[in-house]
Amino acid sequence: MKKKTLRRRSFCMAVVLFAASIPMAQTYAKTTEQQLNEAQQQQQETQQELEGVKDNLSSLEGQRNELQEELSNLNDQLNEVRANLERIEENLDLKESEIEQTQALLAEAREVELEQYESMKERIRFMYENGETTYLEMLFSANGFADFLNRSEYIEQIERYDRRKLEEYQETCLLIEQQEELLNEELAGLQELREEARVEQERVDTLVAETSQRVAGYSDQISDTEAQMRAYEAELARQNDNIEALKAQLAEERRLAALAAASAWRDISEVQFEESDRYLLANLIYCEAGGEPYEGKVAVGAVVINRMLSRVFPDTMVGVIYARRQFSPVASGRLALALSRNDATESCYRAADEAMSGRTNVSDCLFFRTPIDGIDPRYRIGGHIFY
Repeated sequence: MKKKTLRRRSFCMAVVLFAASIPMAQTYAKTTEQQLNEAQQQQQETQQELEGVKDNLSSLEGQRNELQEELSNLNDQLNEVRANLERIEENLDLKESEIEQTQALLAEAREVELEQYESMKERIRFMYENGETTYLEMLFSANGFADFLNRSEYIEQIERYDRRKLEEYQETCLLIEQQEELLNEELAGLQELREEARVEQERVDTLVAETSQRVAGYSDQISDTEAQMRAYEAELARQNDNIEALKAQLAEERRLAALAAASAWRDISEVQFEESDRYLLANLIYCEAGGEPYEGKVAVGAVVINRMLSRVFPDTMVGVIYARRQFSPVASGRLALALSRNDATESCYRAADEAMSGRTNVSDCLFFRTPIDGIDPRYRIGGHIFY
């Protein structure tokens, strides 16, 4: 009968250690294998997110490169517009200089025209009004008909000369005025071109500024995305370290499971309880199952005692409860707080007494937690499953 009990206990030990679940207060730890599976799933999700970030980074870089190329083209356009504007300004300066020269020539021609006109008037006045000499006197004082004809032709030549000179100067003024008008038209055209060039320069300047701002915006997004990518890479490295640690822990638990399957259990009579064990166990029961029915409290106490009876776990209450990563109220500080105030209720103390006396309502189960998929419990009491 005793051998049968030992075999059954060994089989249970092998199964539960394979699951490697860690009990916690209210929220209970999962088995190492479950943690490993979840960690690997999270790593896959992180890797997918990282790939998405890389794709986004590649897209952002592509868009930034396109904008930089567009910005380069705009800068080329801007340089061309500025060069064109400079040429127009130079042409305007030349045209204004030509107009000034033409206006100076026109003023000079008009002055010469006026001088010629005044000279002609002066000669006429001299010939007709100065002294007693008149055209008639010049003609009638001729020494003969031939002389008369010569003097008449001379007077006519003077008149023709004066008239020709006057007409020449008038024609020169007209040509200069026409040239001035043409230059003014060209000047107006150049001024219009300058205005158009300035408008174009302003337009391209605006595009350059806007595109530069967009490039800067993409650069900021790229910097943020690169930082996000580095964060994902760091998270992947951390997850990988965690996975390796879980794999090592799972291998150790499997080793312990195999060892437990081949090991004998202690008898309750072999366990030595310290005076403080009752106080410690009652407060742990309070932290783990304070809201559970009484039988649930007894079951939690029984799990602790079963671990003390197993050759795989420590044989002391303190060793079992304070084993690394076993009971979360220890790590969270909740047990220490409960111990400092003695939060354990009367029912928690009764449950501790029953468990320490050897009573178990969960056979030789070593683990408990809230129900989850993937674990077939041997017992279900209150909100906990035991296995």
